[in-house]
Formats: sequence, structure tokens, C-alpha cells
Amino acid sequence: MSPFSASTPKSTSRRWLPLMFGYPVLAMAGALTHRQSFSLAACALLLTVLMAPALATRRPLPWGVWVVTLAVMGWLGWHGMAGLLLECVPIAINVLLAGLFGCSLRAGSMPLIARIIEALEGPERLAVAGVAVYARHLTWFWALLASAQALVLAVLLLCAEPGGLLSALGIASPWPVPAGLAQSYAHVGGYVLIASAFLLEHFFRRWHLRHIHHPSLRELVLGVATRWPKVLRGDNASSS
Repeated sequence: MSPFSASTPKSTSRRWLPLMFGYPVLAMAGALTHRQSFSLAACALLLTVLMAPALATRRPLPWGVWVVTLAVMGWLGWHGMAGLLLECVPIAINVLLAGLFGCSLRAGSMPLIARIIEALEGPERLAVAGVAVYARHLTWFWALLASAQALVLAVLLLCAEPGGLLSALGIASPWPVPAGLAQSYAHVGGYVLIASAFLLEHFFRRWHLRHIHHPSLRELVLGVATRWPKVLRGDNASSS
């Protein structure tokens, strides 16, 4: 593999990362204005950013998946279901995250947080007292938080009134939730919760493991963003 092709996914991730912040803006615009175009644009942007590293490899399969998925999104929008598609995105994201963190906790696997530490700081960091144990506990934390978030979002999607799935099916909701509150949490509040948990954990880790040096918040965010394909594959950082 040439140096250009080897570095393309990493540089692509970094270049596309700022566009991720456009997703909650478009999603909230779609929820508030009830315009299908905003909802479709939010979903298309999210899909493109997440698939950018794979698309940068120029292989036919990722491009085929991207085109087909966009076509399905367009079909749903044509039939007036873009709003439902948008409502399901936060649930799908949290289910995916819960699965990624949870599966990495299986016997014989390296916890996802440990992979991140190895990718950013090298395998020797995991040998420092307390780091490997903390990485496993933190992986459990994110797996449970993402699972709980997915459950809450699913309940909101079902029980929102008006506009919830139960309401649309003519079924009385056991826990009626105002539609505005449900949409605000799904498209803003849920992301604020995750961001707050990330920041609080960052400062807690610097205090709890204060006997070692830690990367800055900026280095951590950029490092994870540019190395996440390798982290998901479980590649050894020392071998790259």
C-alpha cells in the first residue's frame, strides 16, 4: 500500500470531523420546522461523515453501501418518513456504541478504552499501575451509559404526544411525554449528556490517575477522531 493510500483515511477523518457538528443543527431544524429536507440532510451528513474513512479507500463496496443507503433515505423522504428516520438515528447511534463497548469486554478481547489508550500513547501506558483496570471500568461505564441512553430515546420515540409511535398507532401511551421535550432531548439533550460525561470523566481521570501524564483534551479528541478505524479493528499501536 502506498504512503498516500495509507494516510488517506486518517486525513479524511480529520477533515470531515468538523462537519459532524452540523448534524445536530440540521436535526433540530428539521424537528422544529417539520421540513423533510432538513431531516434528510442531517441523516445524509451523518452517514457521509461516518463512512468518510471507508469512502477514502475508493473501494467499490463502501461506495455501493453509501449510494444504496442514500437512495433508501431518499425513498423514505419521498414517502414522508424522513422524520421517523431522523428520530431513529440517535437510538441507532447509542445501540452501536453500546455494542462496540460491550463486545470489547468479552473474554479474550481488549476493552475499547484500552485500545484507545494503546493507539494514542502506546502499549507501555497500559502497563502503568491502575491504567488497565481503569480502562476496563471506563469501558463498562460507556457501554452502560449508551445502553441506558438508547432505552430512554426509544421510550421517548414511543411515548411522545403528539407524534409518538404509540400515538400514531392509536395506542394510549403509558408514560405520556410532550413531543417538544422528547424531540429536544433526542436531538440536543442526549448529545449534551454524552459531552458532559466525557468532560467530567476527563477531569476525574486526571485526578484519579494523577501520578501519570495525560494528553490534553484537544489531543485526546483529535487522536481518537484520526485513529478510530485502527481502534475499532484492534490494531496494535506499536505495529503501525
